[in-house]
Amino acid sequence: MDVLHRTAELRSALSGRPPPAFVPTMGNLHTGHLALVRQAREAAAARGAPVVASIFVNRLQFAPHEDFDSYPRTLQRDCELLAEAGCDLVYAPDETELYPEPQDVLVQPPAALAGVLEGAFRPGFFTGVCTVVTKLFGAVRPQLAVFGKKDYQQLMVIRHMTRQLSLGVEILAGETARDVDGLALSSRNGYLSPMERAEAPALQAELRRIAQALAEAPQADAARLAALEQQAMATLRARGWAPDYVAIRRQRDLAVPQDGDARVVLAAARLGRTRLIDNLELDRP
Repeated sequence: MDVLHRTAELRSALSGRPPPAFVPTMGNLHTGHLALVRQAREAAAARGAPVVASIFVNRLQFAPHEDFDSYPRTLQRDCELLAEAGCDLVYAPDETELYPEPQDVLVQPPAALAGVLEGAFRPGFFTGVCTVVTKLFGAVRPQLAVFGKKDYQQLMVIRHMTRQLSLGVEILAGETARDVDGLALSSRNGYLSPMERAEAPALQAELRRIAQALAEAPQADAARLAALEQQAMATLRARGWAPDYVAIRRQRDLAVPQDGDARVVLAAARLGRTRLIDNLELDRP
């Protein structure tokens, strides 16, 4: 497996080969990332196409008070794991390679999709994500790319952007990888203290409680959905969390669901200094 830091080197390595399958990451990899690489490997196999993973911590999607400077950089270990997972090429540019001049052309996703939930609590986040993904697509030129469902809203935003801009990249969704106690795997789980790690599965437990309530009484108007959301947030607060949101939304566009819509419940909450997100699809689309 080759590790390349320049776009010109990457394009040379890919020249004459079928368009690759691509897995963009910020590094500090865990089992969930590696599952996405294996999914990409399987999707690319029939075409004999290579698998490319990128490792780049994107400053544009971090607010000034967030953890850009302290975000773990573990390139050597990440590359070892990627090689074992079947990755062919790693693209690991530095900031001057991907942003050779101040980036004043930004990809702005629509507020209806990207200005709610994560977008409401992290202004500019999805603009940073869309801008860097567009630049990465331009460098890698993939036929398909794999994004995890753990970042559910991000997946929706990237799909919408790719379709609207006619980028010609098929977006595949990877299922959320979880620890044995239900906690969604995340690079930021390493920030949790032992006591916080023991408490962390309570976030997924609240989503499952909502799922059970709606399974028992599927017909739910807006008032009942709001009551379930508020109850979950109150429970989390009582356990020492600081929730940003618990929201039941329509799967296809994150709008407030109507009867008959496939639904997903999404949540974000701080436990100590660590902000965790999770989601659970409640219905099949």
